[in-house]
Amino acid sequence: MNSTETSSPSSGTPAAVPDRRRWFALAIVMTAAFMDLVDVTIVNIAIPSIQREAGASFSQIQWITAGYALAFAAGLVTGGRLGDIHGRKRLFLVGIGGFTLASALCGFAANPEMLVASRILQGGMAALMVPQVLSIVHATFPAHERGKVFGLFGAVVGLGAVTGPLLGALLTEWDLFGLGWRPIFLINLPVGIAGLILGHRFITESKAPRALKLDLVGVALVTLGLLMLLYPLTRGRELGWPLWGYLSMAGALGVFGALVAYERRKTRIDGSPLVELSLFKVKSFAAGIAVQTVFGVALGVFFLVWTLYMQYGLGWSPLKAGLTGVPFSIAVSVAAGMSVQKLTPRFGRKVLQTGALVMGLGVLLYIWESGRYGLAIAPWQMALPLVVMGAGMGLIVAPLTDAVLSEVPREHAGSASGLINTVQQMGNALGLGLVSVVFFGVMADRLAPSEVGPAFVDGFQNALGWVAGLMGLIFVVMFALPGRAVVAEEPDAAAEDEERDKVLVG
Repeated sequence: MNSTETSSPSSGTPAAVPDRRRWFALAIVMTAAFMDLVDVTIVNIAIPSIQREAGASFSQIQWITAGYALAFAAGLVTGGRLGDIHGRKRLFLVGIGGFTLASALCGFAANPEMLVASRILQGGMAALMVPQVLSIVHATFPAHERGKVFGLFGAVVGLGAVTGPLLGALLTEWDLFGLGWRPIFLINLPVGIAGLILGHRFITESKAPRALKLDLVGVALVTLGLLMLLYPLTRGRELGWPLWGYLSMAGALGVFGALVAYERRKTRIDGSPLVELSLFKVKSFAAGIAVQTVFGVALGVFFLVWTLYMQYGLGWSPLKAGLTGVPFSIAVSVAAGMSVQKLTPRFGRKVLQTGALVMGLGVLLYIWESGRYGLAIAPWQMALPLVVMGAGMGLIVAPLTDAVLSEVPREHAGSASGLINTVQQMGNALGLGLVSVVFFGVMADRLAPSEVGPAFVDGFQNALGWVAGLMGLIFVVMFALPGRAVVAEEPDAAAEDEERDKVLVG
């Protein structure tokens, strides 16, 4: 999420009195953030129902998730910059309105192609909406209240992780009005409409005083490079790995090289690049970007493969699969709270590295249990590896951003925050693309009914082997993070507001 620095509301001068409507504004933007978080997890659990009822191919199923992640990732930095230029409230309202419309198009999709296109639109609208959330918080709340606010935001993230799979399972199982999987998207409509109306009334507008120009060439190069990399990965197996696919993936590296060269030139010419390349000179930031990217790949692979394994391979209902994930979500939330409040202040980087090892151990335990129990594995037998994995993930996700940003110059903090979230989303999209290689790639093209379950178990174990390897890589890269987070002296609220008016980042 792009936590861009902000000016004070409306006038660009420090506000003497906090906005009396700020708590209403907080509830509105937090609800929007919750809607986005739930939307990501709610779809995964309903994927088999979508495939069965809509007649989608496995490639289309991958694009229902990867398309959203790709559009979200490609648009995050752009969305944050547009908020700086045109106003965060305005972009938030455009984003939530577009997200609601895209949700309706998803819910009423006539065929898999329309559903994929609508999901891509939904991801693009989320990229306009989500970056404004923390920016609006910064603009609306004085410094001494923000600790409480960000604590509430952490609770919302944890609640979204628990609620999404369960809500998706229940809506799919209930088959409301005979609509099958469609209510998982249509549920966004009343929430989005309420957010649009209340946001217009209660959110105060804010802009950065000296907003930079939007780097359209940078946006185009980022999007083109990602498409050239991900499209062949997603469709390669289905098309028999044609030569153009390999050429496209190789060409993507050239596009990213051109992006770096152009951003350097853009910095020299007008100082308004899409990506602030000077950040990568900070060793801990560069390492953190690598960690976030690889972590995103691991999560993208795991969550999609996990859903396919439980519902296709084991034949479980969406509700049974959703309930199986509850121990994982609870473990993430508990470990995240402990890591921030008690462990990281005392042990620093070691907490993150322990998280990587613990999560890797949970993955290996899951592989072992899947092999031992085969198709007879029960949800309670999955609880132990899922709790171990969740605990490891919680130790990583909560303190990672602070560790990565600790040595970044203050004037680039907002831009760096946006980049961190962007590369994680890009990694997630890449992981979803890799599913065709690490999961479906080990299966035969045509399976007899009796072969489906064992094939999905084998594919699941192979994919988890890759995830375990990625966690080992993350552990090694984390040595480049600072041993302890560098804590800057907290300025008083007035001084911080004055500083924000002088600096533009993000």
